[in-house]
Amino acid sequence: VQLQASGGGLVQAGGSLRLSCAASGLTLSSRRMGWFRQAPGKEREFVSGISWSGVSTVYADFVKGRFTISRDNPKNTVYLRMNSLKPEDTAVYYCAAGPATTVGISTTVRGYDFWGQGTLVTVSS
Repeated sequence: VQLQASGGGLVQAGGSLRLSCAASGLTLSSRRMGWFRQAPGKEREFVSGISWSGVSTVYADFVKGRFTISRDNPKNTVYLRMNSLKPEDTAVYYCAAGPATTVGISTTVRGYDFWGQGTLVTVSS
């Protein structure tokens, strides 16, 4: 089982990136998915989550209006589109998969069973 996050990089403030999370050995279509991030010296924090169907989404206040989470179940992939990036968005971003057939979206680390290795996003001022 592997979740592979990709798409991170160095971008100037105001720029955009799209993160992808692809799974192998794990079917994502029946699972809620989440994106978290962790900056140096800080705890991992919730960024966004999406229900298994894609109908429901949740965002942390600090990314509302700037980030968009989506999923492509046939491709077994989840995305995080990040616009208007700020230096404070600099962190390692992790994707996570929740338990199968669980409804709702969790905003906590404990609500997810599988984690990707993370992709680094650096936003320069």
